[in-house]
Amino acid sequence: MTDPIGPSTSTIPNPSPTTLLHPRREPFEHGLLPMQKLIFTDPLQALTSLKQKLVSSSIQRVDSAALADALQISLDHARLVLDTLASVLHSESDPLVTSRFDDVDSVGADLLDLILFLYIQSYKRLLPRLHKDAAAVADVWPSTSAFDGYLSALSPLQLVRCNTRRFLPSQVDEEAHQLSYLQKHLANILSLLSEPVEGEGEESLVISMEGFEHLGFLIQFEDKGSDGDFLSQAAPIFANSDPDMPAVPVPASQVLGWLLQNIASSLEHVTEKNPAKENGPPSGSDQDVVKASPSVRSPCFIEGVSKSSYVKQASDLKNSSLKVINCHDSVIYILAPLRYATIYGCSDATIVLGAVGKAVRVEHCERVHVIIAAKRVCIANCRECVFFLGVNHRPLIVGDNHKLQNWLSHSLCHYWGPLVLSTSAKSAKLSTLTGGWCCLALKCAPPFLFSFDFSMVAPYNTYYSRLEEHMTEVGIEATINRWDDTLELGMIDPHNSLSHPAGVSDAQAESATRLDPDHFTKFLIPNWLEGESTGSTKDNPFPLTDPCLTSQQKNQNNLGEIKQILREAPLEENLKRELSCALHVYFRDWLYASGNIRQLYCLQSD
Repeated sequence: MTDPIGPSTSTIPNPSPTTLLHPRREPFEHGLLPMQKLIFTDPLQALTSLKQKLVSSSIQRVDSAALADALQISLDHARLVLDTLASVLHSESDPLVTSRFDDVDSVGADLLDLILFLYIQSYKRLLPRLHKDAAAVADVWPSTSAFDGYLSALSPLQLVRCNTRRFLPSQVDEEAHQLSYLQKHLANILSLLSEPVEGEGEESLVISMEGFEHLGFLIQFEDKGSDGDFLSQAAPIFANSDPDMPAVPVPASQVLGWLLQNIASSLEHVTEKNPAKENGPPSGSDQDVVKASPSVRSPCFIEGVSKSSYVKQASDLKNSSLKVINCHDSVIYILAPLRYATIYGCSDATIVLGAVGKAVRVEHCERVHVIIAAKRVCIANCRECVFFLGVNHRPLIVGDNHKLQNWLSHSLCHYWGPLVLSTSAKSAKLSTLTGGWCCLALKCAPPFLFSFDFSMVAPYNTYYSRLEEHMTEVGIEATINRWDDTLELGMIDPHNSLSHPAGVSDAQAESATRLDPDHFTKFLIPNWLEGESTGSTKDNPFPLTDPCLTSQQKNQNNLGEIKQILREAPLEENLKRELSCALHVYFRDWLYASGNIRQLYCLQSD
């Protein structure tokens, strides 16, 4: 039966006014895959047939092979579906979530969770509002591919010119959009979760308490800011069920009517708390702001940081999700464990994310260095960026990542320069080392000397004292790093509701090449950023390849030789002083020219 159910005419008690229904953001923000074979013209009919096929095979948990056969996709893509589903599931106790990397196929996905995951692949994201003077900002993004016509609308440089927070959808806008999607498709979704029984009309489909709990993948109830453990506890439909007896299935039409009533109330509530500000002036808080959401259900925001350095510790972040938006020409350190992270619309920045246990999405960024320890990473529509990855699952590359490659930086001689000679210090000051070598006594981040015209990925290259503790907390395995095993999908995102240029067909995203080990080096995080909080991590916890280790040792040997040459240089004292002064002047000029002098002042003032 593929006809959607209709709401019941019978009444069901409504919950208290303090109970609100919310969409779960995670499936919509981190669970959408740009794979055409996952998007169905008639999802109810297609997924009903898929469900019946798998049930007839006595399959309750679906592995990669069964999924690949059912959807006619490759095993790699089927495994990607399972991995992505695991990252956005609502139940932390589900075997797919708790299984180790190598056990995912033997565990498989719950059939109903998989059906819901496949259904929402038809969702289209809410787009930014267009700038009033679109022509004025059209020239800030180079047109080098057939896809720039629609990607340029979301380019980071354009976001700077049009003030991102006035034109990007707010969290409230997105919640209303997701609620509207659920309102439109809820009848189909409940039909997929229901079972047929003998009867006529609205009594022919029923939904059990177990089936109802699967709706927790898409919705959740929040009572006075607290998240409930089970969806059925917030629903009067099953509230009076005897805990010692199996709950009696309820007509799906009654469940539909009750949920639609609650969605309508929630939409009304969302609209009331979202005053229009499209034409209002940008507030002062649009720059250099960090906003913590009142509920742990919503993410913390770091947005509008410009020409600055920013540090956040675990004690500073009460939310398990983070969004870094519209940050430019800055260095941002997030030394904390997280579940989800999004980096969007940033440019000319270095961003360090501590440990992210579910998923990271980096989108529409330009000339950004991102250092990530995470289970999963998705890179979408980024250009001239560098990604230093410590990831347990294959990095996903989607969209138009202009000339995405591994780090083949020919500017590393400038990138670290004298900084590799630095020693730990509490303050930013210049000191004269033995032999007249003048260097900053500070482990600071590298300058922005982007002399290449492509984006890159590379192995993870840093650490801080609590990194391994945070990785253990969120479930990242240090022994697995698949940074160079990228998986490329399509360039066109079907979840983007902006129309694609006429005549443009999809193509596989550009693949990445491997890092040249001769150019691998460490990124040093200032050790005083952690304050009084210290841990046991003393080095990069992710194993490096032998060529990278050899390269590191070679760099250390070269460093020692240079120091020795300077120390033993047969120069008179006045010439040594001149050399020291010259190096001091050049290094100071480099600090100002590269912009790193700002970082020193910012970090000292924190």
